[in-house]
Amino acid sequence: MTSATARQPGGMRAWRFVVWFGTVSLLADFVYEGARSITGPLLASLGASALVVGVVTGAGEAAALGLRLVSGPLADRTRRFWGLAIAGYALTVVSVPLLGVVGALWAACALVVAERVGKAVRSPAKDTMLSHATAATGRGRGFAVHEAMDQVGALVGPLVVAGMLAITAGDYGPALGVLAIPGVAVLGLLVWLRARVPDPEAYEREAVAREDEPAPDGRLPAAFWTYAAFTAATTAGSATFGVLSYHLVERHLMAAAWVPVLYAAAMAVDAVAALATGRLYDRHGARVLMALPPLTAAVAVLAFTDTVAVAVAGSLVWGAAMGVQESTLRAVVADLVPSGRRATAYGLFAGVVGAASMAGGALTGGLYGYSIPVLITVVVAVQILALVLLAATRATWR
Repeated sequence: MTSATARQPGGMRAWRFVVWFGTVSLLADFVYEGARSITGPLLASLGASALVVGVVTGAGEAAALGLRLVSGPLADRTRRFWGLAIAGYALTVVSVPLLGVVGALWAACALVVAERVGKAVRSPAKDTMLSHATAATGRGRGFAVHEAMDQVGALVGPLVVAGMLAITAGDYGPALGVLAIPGVAVLGLLVWLRARVPDPEAYEREAVAREDEPAPDGRLPAAFWTYAAFTAATTAGSATFGVLSYHLVERHLMAAAWVPVLYAAAMAVDAVAALATGRLYDRHGARVLMALPPLTAAVAVLAFTDTVAVAVAGSLVWGAAMGVQESTLRAVVADLVPSGRRATAYGLFAGVVGAASMAGGALTGGLYGYSIPVLITVVVAVQILALVLLAATRATWR
């Protein structure tokens, strides 16, 4: 059986599994990105200060990334990938609609964090199952299609919530309650997929010869750690969209009302870039990642100018860099790490990306207030370091 026709005993081809799992992610992003688009105003309506909003949302992101260091090894140890994925999605899709009906600030804060904990529980297991199917479809293309579908949900969810708020004159209950509909669909699809594909690893067993079993001591391959170092370097030099939009508004280059439109455009570029680089990765291997540091450097060079068109172009380049980070970077992990340790690797990888993202946000935000030329110089220097790390280790990956 060829990789193009690899399928489960139940008859589902690998590509269909990827697309259906992408549909799950699309619907889940519909739910939680819709909620996250109004988390700040919602908490404020319940009496939260800016400090409380910052602490709660920061704690949620820390939980979403840090707890994967636990859920990843747990998934590898128990091999209960479906159970962890379903539990994590369930926690998210239950927490979000409840946000619209709780009337106490403490309860809303707990639900915001709980939604992020759900992401931490499911992500290593989800990525591992997806990696098995993409062994048959092409890892780059498989992860790219998943990312593109993910971004559709990230666009639609906030728009639906905004529409509901407009219709109900700012009532958060119906705006968040409507998200229960895609939430139910998420759980229904997951249960159906589990019944059809109880063992996603079968795709990988069919597609490739298994000669990459873990070493007896269970350590992750050295190539994974060098790759994580490259990822940390290129991510630590990335500006967040928050800093980019701050520049646009504070320099009076764009009205605040247009920032969500620019963000939506950047997400569209994200999806296109993911599909393009995913296909190139399957054809040419890790060399495609040589494009990521220049893209990240270009964001700083373009986005922090005082020319509207150039600054907007920088934000769109940011979307392209995000597309590579969210798809192809994850695909490489699956090629570096054997199946028995892959969930652990994804948990650790998320921790590295999370820490580097926080460092990048602090670095670019701090330097922005000090000197934009210095900010650009530092970002470019960090991306040159990332290129050196990539060039030094690429031959050991593929």
